[in-house]
Amino acid sequence: MSSFWHWYITIGVIVYIIAVFWLLQATRKSKTGSEGEDELMDHSYDGIQEYNNPLPRWWLQLFYITLIFSIGYLVLYPGLGSWKGTFGWTQQNQFEKEVAATDAITAPIFKKFGAMSMEELVSSQPQAIDMGKRMFINSCSVCHGSDAGGAPGFPNLTDNDWLWGGAPDTIQATITLGRTGSMPAWASTLDELSIQQLTSYVISLSGRSSNKELAEAGQPKFQMYCSGCHGADAKGAQALGAANLTDKVWLYGGSAAVISKTIREGRSGIMPAHKDLLSADQIHLVGAYVYSLSHTK
Repeated sequence: MSSFWHWYITIGVIVYIIAVFWLLQATRKSKTGSEGEDELMDHSYDGIQEYNNPLPRWWLQLFYITLIFSIGYLVLYPGLGSWKGTFGWTQQNQFEKEVAATDAITAPIFKKFGAMSMEELVSSQPQAIDMGKRMFINSCSVCHGSDAGGAPGFPNLTDNDWLWGGAPDTIQATITLGRTGSMPAWASTLDELSIQQLTSYVISLSGRSSNKELAEAGQPKFQMYCSGCHGADAKGAQALGAANLTDKVWLYGGSAAVISKTIREGRSGIMPAHKDLLSADQIHLVGAYVYSLSHTK
């Protein structure tokens, strides 16, 4: 915070407190007329007028107590610009204390489940899976959906189709370190006819109907430009995060228009690392929940 805003806020708060104190002092006594009678207020409601009497003493004292409390608060806690208060309290410190207190209670539970394999958790620890589900909803559902069913560009985690692999250790590594997938754009290398030929060939790989002539012309081009990542059999490579093109599972969509767009413009996806957001034991529980979605007990 700049010195200007520090003094702007500080002076504003102090002036406001002084103004409230002055207002209380100025209005704490009633005004009387020339003959010593209480003065009536000018306004009238259905012929009823009020005397210009002061606030009840007990009520007025509550205002003074509030002012004294506010001054003491501003000395002890932040509130005057960049003044940190004599207690040195901050939201971050308070948050860290609350997290530490919570961790002290939950850490033994997470540690207990963290020592078990994901397969064991799935088969015999429903409480652990429920805990993993709640953490998944908090940390992962924004992209993958609350049901883990995914969305265009975000994998469905309830099937058994995996870009990077679905083994327990691989799932845990994905959550911990994240993933970065990239499909290069081919618009600058291939003409539109070649893109349509590749599109038809890719469609045919999953047993769908496509233009036979275009698909036949697209096969050698697939081997030339695409097999390096997706493999000669087009079944992908999990080590590279390259999709299997022979099934009917599509990350961005499997229509001809979407496939052509993918070939033409490429794709780029990032799965963020969660190692700084969740502990290793918490990641283990989230991984167990994800593993359970495609593995029966």
